[in-house]
Amino acid sequence: MQHDLFTDFIGIDISKTKLDLCLHCPKGTIEGTTLKNSETVITKYLAKYFNEHGLTKGSTVICAEYTGHYIYPLVQVCKREGYALWLEAGQQVKASAGLVRGKEDAVDAKRIALYAKRFIDRYRPFEPTDRTLEEIGLLQREMDTYIADRTKYKGQLKDMKGFMPEDVYNKRKKRMERLKRELDRMIISLEVEIDRLFKKNETLDRQLKVLTSIKGIGPRTAIAAIFATRAFSRFKSARQFCCHIGIAPFPFKSGSSINGKARVSQRADKRLKTLFHLAAISSIRGKGEFRTYFDRKVSQGKNKMSVINAIRGKLVHRIFALIRDNRMYVEDLYLSKTDLLV
Repeated sequence: MQHDLFTDFIGIDISKTKLDLCLHCPKGTIEGTTLKNSETVITKYLAKYFNEHGLTKGSTVICAEYTGHYIYPLVQVCKREGYALWLEAGQQVKASAGLVRGKEDAVDAKRIALYAKRFIDRYRPFEPTDRTLEEIGLLQREMDTYIADRTKYKGQLKDMKGFMPEDVYNKRKKRMERLKRELDRMIISLEVEIDRLFKKNETLDRQLKVLTSIKGIGPRTAIAAIFATRAFSRFKSARQFCCHIGIAPFPFKSGSSINGKARVSQRADKRLKTLFHLAAISSIRGKGEFRTYFDRKVSQGKNKMSVINAIRGKLVHRIFALIRDNRMYVEDLYLSKTDLLV
């Protein structure tokens, strides 16, 4: 990738309703403007902006922070019009800015433009997610919302019982149960739609079957892992994915005075971390290699949460190995000397 071809850098700060732009070029930093966050406005403005400042698509990179679904209009315009788009993690841009006081969108756009110029060697062109995967991700997040609401209503009913007049509680219970039934219906319909999308794509369907063949990995965790890895094309190794979800331990040492235990980073995809935690808990129920491993390490005096975190790591490594080998999980094949003795 020839990073030296880029001479002009547009930083964009994205919010729900507007975009703030700033251009950094050989002439210096040119303060931009604010425009509405819509495809029509962005298309017209970028064409005009490139013409006014003599910019070309081959020498200009547009850099913005990834802000979830608010990036959609900009992504669509860049994909359709052929602009070079670089989406960077907000924490990465923030950490590179040094000591910062206050917050202002126009200033943030300037910082993003300077970040793009200074770290152009990190440039990775934005690659849109496969349409089927994108649709699955949207449906999964919608289903997560309904599941959270259903859990909330269940918890409220359980918590309120016996702490209000019984007739008032019974009326409230009926209303909440109607809501729960409707949520159940919507969750089932989403599960059916997600299952249909997986069956329509041979690769995704095979990956889902491979992942769910592992004890503890259910459809929800498997779908989340497939989406996060872009069908296992985004991460080069299981270790990278462990870092992404916050289960890879890192050393905590400095000089002669700080010599702590290795610990996981809090910069992680917390949703995936939770799902793999639940998968690890499920995998040690009953008999099996993970239960044997858990009991042995606990009997050796290891902290239970540390052992569960190790099991989360084992699950991730199993997943990547099976996808690499394109085969289903067979427990006996993984009962190696390392698993039995470590």
